[in-house]
Amino acid sequence: MDFVKMEGLGNDFVVVEGPSVPTAEEVGRWCDRRRGIGADGVLVVTPSSGNSIAMDYWNADGTPAELCGNGLRCVARYSVERGLAAGDEFTITTSLGPRRVEVGPSKVRVELGPVEALGGSFELAGFDLAPVSVGNPHAVAFVEDCHAVPVTAVGPVIEGDPHYPERTNVEFATVIDRSRIALRVWERGVGETLACGTGAAAAVAEAHRSGRTGPSVTVLLPGGELAVEIVDSIAWIEGPATFVFSGSL
Repeated sequence: MDFVKMEGLGNDFVVVEGPSVPTAEEVGRWCDRRRGIGADGVLVVTPSSGNSIAMDYWNADGTPAELCGNGLRCVARYSVERGLAAGDEFTITTSLGPRRVEVGPSKVRVELGPVEALGGSFELAGFDLAPVSVGNPHAVAFVEDCHAVPVTAVGPVIEGDPHYPERTNVEFATVIDRSRIALRVWERGVGETLACGTGAAAAVAEAHRSGRTGPSVTVLLPGGELAVEIVDSIAWIEGPATFVFSGSL
């Protein structure tokens, strides 16, 4: 089976064309960074009716996820470069429904859909966590310096806490000013990643709800900068999506 390795701000993926449903064992083997291709997850791209593309996503541990923002940007770029979509603006169907995408020369802008900062918070592992939904679950903590947080130690504790029966993604955010935040993310089923699109949207939604920032924010992630905009409770993200290499399994 042919594959392409892609990345969005260092959040990397094995991309294959469908229809195909890989097993959890296959996903884990492909994503293994020592014995496989190495990736944070697997994307299956399937041409659909009209000018629409279907996208399915699995985390590196083999579990399916509702949505992946950086993966959505990679699928958009892949679909244009491989001639699966006509034009630079089209729709990608996810498990949460259709999402609009706009593919530019250097960056890809995609609609993540409704984002809801649920309000309220509770303390866990020493952090004040605010729940946010981007179609997938998030717990956002605002901290003085996200780079000082032991993410790999506290991330899995929060992810698997009974408060989250389906586990959760965890964001540690530092507000720089009204239009910039620094962010580190522990992704459910993956671990700490260099970037997370839905995590960035969750952090901005909560920052805006709580009056820390406006609705348009540049998120500074370990892998680079991602532009996030909340428009009428709909989250959009914009950033690069890049081909790394291709091969055969």
